[in-house]
Amino acid sequence: MNSTLNTKHLRVKTDFLIIGSGIAGLSYAYKIAEHFRKKNEIVKVTIVTKAEVEESNTKYAQGGIAAVTKSNDSFEKHIKDTLIAGDGICDKSVVEMVVKNAPARINELIKWGTNFDKNEQGEYDLAKEGGHSDHRILHYKDLTGNEIERALVQKVKSHPNISILNHHFAIDLITQHHLGKEITRTTPDKKCFGAYVLNRKTNEIFTLLSKITLLASGGIGQAYANTTNPKVATGDGIAMAYRAKAIIKNMEFVQFHPTALYNLKDNPSFLISEAVRGAGGILRNHNGYAFMQDYDERKDLAPRDIVARSIDAEMKKSGTNHVFLDTTHIDANQLKNHFPTIFNKCLSIGIDITKNYIPVVPAAHYLCGGIEVDKNAQTSINHLYASGECSFTGLHGANRLASNSLIEALVFSHNAYLDGVEKVSKINFQENIPNWNDEGTAIPNEAILVSKTKTELQNILSDYVGIVRSDERLERAISRLKLIFEESESLYKRSKISVAICELRNLRSISYLITKAAKDRKENIGLHFNINN
Repeated sequence: MNSTLNTKHLRVKTDFLIIGSGIAGLSYAYKIAEHFRKKNEIVKVTIVTKAEVEESNTKYAQGGIAAVTKSNDSFEKHIKDTLIAGDGICDKSVVEMVVKNAPARINELIKWGTNFDKNEQGEYDLAKEGGHSDHRILHYKDLTGNEIERALVQKVKSHPNISILNHHFAIDLITQHHLGKEITRTTPDKKCFGAYVLNRKTNEIFTLLSKITLLASGGIGQAYANTTNPKVATGDGIAMAYRAKAIIKNMEFVQFHPTALYNLKDNPSFLISEAVRGAGGILRNHNGYAFMQDYDERKDLAPRDIVARSIDAEMKKSGTNHVFLDTTHIDANQLKNHFPTIFNKCLSIGIDITKNYIPVVPAAHYLCGGIEVDKNAQTSINHLYASGECSFTGLHGANRLASNSLIEALVFSHNAYLDGVEKVSKINFQENIPNWNDEGTAIPNEAILVSKTKTELQNILSDYVGIVRSDERLERAISRLKLIFEESESLYKRSKISVAICELRNLRSISYLITKAAKDRKENIGLHFNINN
């Protein structure tokens, strides 16, 4: 059910708090609520989402979801493909766990009403994407994420024990720090007691106490000038966890999708799915040359980090702003039927992909690092879990294999659900939490300072901490970020709380974490490439 709260000076209690409304948060919320409903036990499950519940990175995932579902594929092959893409630093036990649990999680999605495309024989039409050795990607046209989100939202909205707080923004996690206790990243027995939440419609902040909190807040794409991520992807969960002294890892591994549509009017950038190359699309430079053969024997189906760097190299050689994806040799009906959204989007800007090349450019797409969790999605802070793109599980290593992210979210949210239902009865609410204090912040928000600083951050990350890095670029980024921190922290302390200034505060932390991790990584591996290494 949807809830509207009168939140003025309100203290709300919920057994389970979920921050974020993508596949990780929604699947977790539904499983928790159903578990206790079937036992005739009443628990409160609350989803906080800063836009509408439907708006998340999941919604924009075009390509599909990976799982071994046919007899001539195997867990061993999927595991091997994932380890190869991760460039040697995946946690093999995590890879095995996710791959082997994937079919069961897929069956749950189907049971909940998710549709996947089938062929004329009535079997699932499995696609093959870069880095995969077999056809194992379930998809729904080129709108897979949107279809999964639709089915999950329908389940969650109709559940009587789930409250959805649309247009609410989580400002900070509540920990012992708010009880006046000093904590660090190495403090044992840190605990999360809930979050301070801003009601965007009333501009009032309330205390939301929880026994268990799940961060499912998505990615960080808006830290970069070009991204396929929606505008809500500002790294809020990671930044909150960082301030709460959780352990954050592998932030240097930012995956750039090789093929976003080059169209300066779009924000976010429109994604040209990897499945288009899986269907036979060929990358060409401005001379029409199929250049991927010069970079990798797998050509256009090489892993994303290799394809993105190859495109970046071709653009630098020619001084151009994009390359081309050629789909003109693919059957026109196949293109229209399998990729209707892509076909219509390109047609809307005058490109008929059955006849014309598609201009494409790499764009920030997915973060392989994040909040460190164990196999149950438990963070280094007790009663705080994280799942989905905001988490670092060990699955992706230095580079994510295509279509592994949605299944990762399902598996870890399932494990978090199993762990949470066992623990929740042993946890009590922390009653003596102070209300949010915003006295002394009377000046109105300086919108121009906030928006310009955000643009500055995005340009720093794109120019200095992008696909190809150098020691000098990273040093310059650190220097600029220190100045931005000082200026924006002063502004934050003096200003009335707003979503814009909180997002700036979060993006500032994300930018620093990515740059610092890139500076500390002394080897070229996966998505991290420094010309000085």
